[in-house]
Amino acid sequence: MRFLIILVSLLTLNFSNSQTSQENSVFIDKIYDEALSNGKSYEWLDYLSNQIGGRLSGSINYERSVKWGKEELNLLEIDSVWLQPVMVPKWVRGAPEYAHIETRPGNNISVPIVALGGSISTPSIGISANIVEVKSFKELRDIGRDSISGKIVFFNRPMDVTLINTFQAYSGSVNQRTQGAVQAAKLGAVGVIVRSMTTTLDNYPHTGSMYYEGLSISQRIPAAAISTNGAELLSSMLSLNPKIKFFFRQNSRNFPDVLNHTVIGEITGSEKPDEIIVVGGHLDSWDLGDGSHDDGAGIVQSMEVLRIFKSLDYIPKRTIRVVLFANEENGLRGGNKYSEVAKLKNEKHFFAIESDAGGFTPRGISFDTSDTEFKSLKKFEKYFNDYGVSFLQGGSGADIGPLKDGNIILAGLRPDPQRYFDYHHAASDTFDKINKRELELGAATMASIVYLMDNYKL
Repeated sequence: MRFLIILVSLLTLNFSNSQTSQENSVFIDKIYDEALSNGKSYEWLDYLSNQIGGRLSGSINYERSVKWGKEELNLLEIDSVWLQPVMVPKWVRGAPEYAHIETRPGNNISVPIVALGGSISTPSIGISANIVEVKSFKELRDIGRDSISGKIVFFNRPMDVTLINTFQAYSGSVNQRTQGAVQAAKLGAVGVIVRSMTTTLDNYPHTGSMYYEGLSISQRIPAAAISTNGAELLSSMLSLNPKIKFFFRQNSRNFPDVLNHTVIGEITGSEKPDEIIVVGGHLDSWDLGDGSHDDGAGIVQSMEVLRIFKSLDYIPKRTIRVVLFANEENGLRGGNKYSEVAKLKNEKHFFAIESDAGGFTPRGISFDTSDTEFKSLKKFEKYFNDYGVSFLQGGSGADIGPLKDGNIILAGLRPDPQRYFDYHHAASDTFDKINKRELELGAATMASIVYLMDNYKL
């Protein structure tokens, strides 16, 4: 009799699991159908990119994007929408930058440059000096102060094109942009030129943050990015004549911090309202393009998650919160402030996912969690087989990273990465580079994993 009871219990459990699995598959199909048939992500991004444009922290355009984000979330008729204040850096690029290579007096070849975010300006008449090319900080130190002092340092370490993971290639090169000015200034350099962080050869210089940690104001030197075509030209000319000079002029300025806001909206959970699921991206962008891929795509995909749930009449068990973070690009102030406030309020965050890798076709979801937890989550991968999305362990996102506490499960949407750094931080990051269907597939993938996590461990 006891054996019969156990058998019946097991059969009932298997039937229940099968029924739940079928329900999940059906609902996830509905999510993708809704995103592809009635999605608003592309329409939203069109407005954000073309009517507002680049949204650097501290700018008028950033404030316009905050107003837009709040209004659009209110139109979704979700339970609450609010702004979270945060003080952010204010850096202004100023007049267009100019640079040229001087092969001999009066014989100049112009090359495209842009000031790096946070850099000081050159003198109003610009800087003209001999140039020293290096590939690494070690090479810079080996050359030494006597050969560096009074010169412009040219960091020319390309991203490793043999790495299939372009984000890994980026990580292997980006320190010359962020720390190059500090390293060169310590050896007496008067300026820094950095090869753009991209695997493609083109005429678009790519900006990005640089920092002056440890340097007094008087020790700081101007820093700019040069396009990859410009870097190739400069390198080849240096190999022929190491005594050529480089001239550049930029008018960038740093101002005192200003008040900005992160935009937050949520649907309150029906069963576990105190457990929060975050879906988000960063609302700010650099000022050269309109920030469509970085990170307008992530913003509208995150908003679309809530719209899809409302459209499908899905009532979440946990609280689903969309967060449009301020100041990821040059400070991460929005992400840090959000985490700080969450801790002060003793909020319990169960899961967070960020989209900040472009609006390309979704290929995976990476999870930053324990091996045991990841093995448990792998059972959900089957629901994405038809959509070409796989699960992997790895990082999540910069803005949600500060929430990491050993309990929360963090994740990142992983689109196809091969084209992202063609546009990253460059004037070419514009709306015309967005494919509507790819963008919508990313939004549906985000909504699907949020749905599954909402029903996980209830």
